[in-house]
Amino acid sequence: MEEPEMQLKGKKVTDKFTESVYVLANEPSVALYRLQEHVRRSLPELAQHKADMQRWEEQSQGAIYTVEYACSAVKNLVDSSVHFHSVEGLLRQAINIRDHMNASAAQGHSPQEPPPPSSA
Repeated sequence: MEEPEMQLKGKKVTDKFTESVYVLANEPSVALYRLQEHVRRSLPELAQHKADMQRWEEQSQGAIYTVEYACSAVKNLVDSSVHFHSVEGLLRQAINIRDHMNASAAQGHSPQEPPPPSSA
């Protein structure tokens, strides 16, 4: 009968030992140590990701500025099309006057009054 009694005592000892190990493994100081280990392993990678994100943000801001500047330039070109049409009309008028003067000179006539400006 000593055998079952020894088994019961052995089971009690192993249960108490298991409980003690479990308590020690989950003690708050051990948890803080594990947290510290995790932070020590993860922090360099997280810092690198942060640096990468900041660099990408700077590049994005530069690209956004470039696109906004290009859009502004295109808008200004579109707005100045009226002036381009005016210059084009004046150039056509100047070419007509030059052609008229060349034709008059080729015929040996003295230059006459240029033709009135045509609205083109």
